[in-house]
Amino acid sequence: MSTRTFRVTVRGVFDGLSDEQRAALLERAAEHDMLHAAFTPEGHLSYDVAARAAFTFRFLDSGDAEEDILEATERAENAARSWLEERGYGYKKLRSSAEDLSQAPLGKRQRREAAKKGA
Repeated sequence: MSTRTFRVTVRGVFDGLSDEQRAALLERAAEHDMLHAAFTPEGHLSYDVAARAAFTFRFLDSGDAEEDILEATERAENAARSWLEERGYGYKKLRSSAEDLSQAPLGKRQRREAAKKGA
């Protein structure tokens, strides 16, 4: 049995930030820029609080079976909540989506490489 790789995205909106919290987020904005977004096991947070209060966490997880994606999603949501709550950041509208990369369609280059291997 092969290991499946899951990409989980947790989105939400900061809610009720104090001036100090907003300033702290703005101060660290470069670390959380969308251009540097990546799926990581510990989760990568991106936001642009100067433009709008939305945020996105991106998590990379794995499992042995297709149904393990549900547990991966739950772990990601819990990790996002924990990060926000440990820092005292209010949030709302938390929602998640997950993708099993073993089920993702191959891109053009991947199809070409697979065809070469099969030839």
